Order: sequence, then structure tokens, then C-alpha cells
Amino acid sequence: MAEVLVFHHGHGLTVGVREFAEQLRRAGHTVHVSDLFEGQVFDSLEEGIGYAEDAGFGTVIARGTTAAEGLPAELVYLGFSLGVLPAQKLAQTRPGAKGGLLLEACVPVAEFGGAWPHDVAVQVHGMDADPFFAGEGDVDAARALVETAADAELFLYPDGRHLFTDSSLPPYDEQAAAQVSHRVLDFLDRIK
Repeated sequence: MAEVLVFHHGHGLTVGVREFAEQLRRAGHTVHVSDLFEGQVFDSLEEGIGYAEDAGFGTVIARGTTAAEGLPAELVYLGFSLGVLPAQKLAQTRPGAKGGLLLEACVPVAEFGGAWPHDVAVQVHGMDADPFFAGEGDVDAARALVETAADAELFLYPDGRHLFTDSSLPPYDEQAAAQVSHRVLDFLDRIK
């Protein structure tokens, strides 16, 4: 089974993120969940992003890197939205990484020093009309990643919700989230 390090989105470490991690555990995977916001959970995405901006996105990424210290090198890194920043950085740059699961965000690979590693599999999931994912260039970065990486998949879901995979938030889309979970579990079973 795979070993996974999960990074939450801009609301913080919500019940929905914990439930997603627990779903992976029930499937037999070893899952670690990082708290990038030091215990704070925000009611609105704007508040959470404001917190991240005040702390500095570099600090948020550094907290993610610190969370990986002491864990095996052979991890799959999973990030939800804002959590994609440390997940993608570690999947791209930490030796031994097995995979990256980028949910509802993706940044250009040049952001973390160049090409995606040949031996690291990646999946990107997002909604095709999400104002953040589709409207801010993440989907373009995801398409470029899929074109250049050896083992990469992009899954687009029809709608405009952001954070549709978090069962504890209003944008949750049960059907789309179930598809994401199924595809993520298939990915993890393949990675081992």
C-alpha cells in the first residue's frame, strides 16, 4: 500500500479533509495529515487565504516541507487547493517521491525548478468552470504538466465549484468527489 502526506486547503484542516484522509486509510494506505495553519480553521476561504498571505506562501510551503521531515522518502503528496503548493513542490523536488495528487490547483512546474521528475506519477483534478482552477491558469499549468510528464493524468469535472471534494463545505459535490476518490484510490493502488 502507498504512504501519503496530505495538505489541506485555504480553510485549514477541516473535517472534510480529515474524512478524505480517513477514506484512504480505510483502503489500507498509510496517511499522514499536515496542519499548515497551526490549528486554525477559517469559516471563509478569504479569511484562510488572508492568513496564508500574512504568514507568507513561502512559510506555508516551508511548513509542508517540515511536515515531510522524518517521514519516508517514498511518499505520495496530496494537496487540496492551497495545499497543492507544498504537495507539488515535494513531489517535484524531494528525492524518492512516488507521486503527486493535485486537487483543485496546479502551478507551473517551473515554479519549483523545472521539469516534472520522470519517475513520479501525477494526477490533477479540478472543475472545468472553477473560477480559481480554470480562471486563474491552474488548468493551463495542469495541461502543460500532463503533456510533459511521463505518467500524468488530468481529470476535469463539469461545474464551477471550488473545494468540491471537501464534504464539510458548501461547495461539496458528492458525485464528483466520489469520482475523485475512486481515481485517487486507483492511483494509490497502482503506485504502491
